Amino acid sequence: MKAAKPRIAIVGAGIGGLTLGLLLRKHGVEARIYEQASELREVGAAVALAANGTRVLRRLGLGDQLKESSVEPTDVVYRRWASGELIASFPMGPTYNTRYGAEFFGIHRVNLQRILADSWGRDGLHLNSRLQDLEEREDGIRLHFAERAPVVADVVVGADGVRSAVRNWVTGGGPAPTYSGASGFRGLAQVSTLSEMPDPMTIQFWLGPGAYVIHYPISESTINFLAVLPGPTPWPFSTWMTEEPSGTALAAFEGWHPVVREMVASVEQSPRWALFSLPPLQRWTRGHTVLLGDAAHAMLPHQGQGANQAIEDAAVLAALLADTDRSELGDALRRYEMLRRPRTRQLQRSSWDNSEILRLPDGPDAESRDRKLSTLPDQLDWIHGYDIDDLVAPGRSLPFSPSPEHRTSQTRRGSASSLSVLS
Repeated sequence: MKAAKPRIAIVGAGIGGLTLGLLLRKHGVEARIYEQASELREVGAAVALAANGTRVLRRLGLGDQLKESSVEPTDVVYRRWASGELIASFPMGPTYNTRYGAEFFGIHRVNLQRILADSWGRDGLHLNSRLQDLEEREDGIRLHFAERAPVVADVVVGADGVRSAVRNWVTGGGPAPTYSGASGFRGLAQVSTLSEMPDPMTIQFWLGPGAYVIHYPISESTINFLAVLPGPTPWPFSTWMTEEPSGTALAAFEGWHPVVREMVASVEQSPRWALFSLPPLQRWTRGHTVLLGDAAHAMLPHQGQGANQAIEDAAVLAALLADTDRSELGDALRRYEMLRRPRTRQLQRSSWDNSEILRLPDGPDAESRDRKLSTLPDQLDWIHGYDIDDLVAPGRSLPFSPSPEHRTSQTRRGSASSLSVLS
């Protein structure tokens, strides 16, 4: 007799939760997704989908939709903050695709959410489901919601973001996210308003003392930018986002190149976003409850890997759960944690380090960084060249930890301190 597949409840219908649900469905395992919002509506401006995330979504059959709703940048460019002098430049597009076997897309979060939600459909999606508590019982894990009847599952996946209610239950209430000492202003600028902009279809970094600006296209007409500034330290507000007097962002870039100032001035000033990261967790699981994405490893944006790591998590967890009956769930969840924790911790550390590297003051350290940019593609292989299918290929038994051969092939010449390609 074929073993019964586990009943799976996914808490959170963001990028990670929907991707997990779709991958489980592809494996023939049905899941239910519970989302506290009344509608699926992503916040934020844009997402960078690198090859390590794109190839997973392509295997879900979403490649054409992604391509139609996004832009492939032509190059990645680094410039000096005031003069605009070119520090380094590397081709993207076909060169990137050949190197890593999948595309790099700049895409609006709303479009990515729509693609995933449309693919999932309405069946098995429960909105207005705000989780209040979890309860372990003999018949499974009971999920208690604010305004709906409890449900019971064999596995609960917390894909509910950096303020995760599931994480609070798994870890007993901690740890709290850590403020990085930096904050940022975001914007979506129209190409037609940027008379000074050199080649708007590229990813461009403007590196300056204490601050940096990164922008990249998400459509033929729209550029997404993030302007990162120091402080305030400590963060004095109770929320992670605060309104600042009009002109604060532009004033912070006094003396910067006209391209930067024109872009910042071209949009209504956004709220100021504090940049927080989650300290590495000592545990991702409690019984048959497990964490995924930002709930497990929220990281700073300086490697552009938040969404991609949630997608990687989903691919590994789906493959393990698809090959597991109810009697082996504990082993499967422990394997997932052992496979994913080392890589996500490395990326959390790298993203934190890049917060300082990208904002060095003019001088010898900045000059050394700029020289190292000449080998940037080699430094990024361990991130963008990582193919989760090496672990989850059909018929392959997943190890309890990555093999030495897998670590070597995926890392190549990269390191955890590599510079960012996208924020």
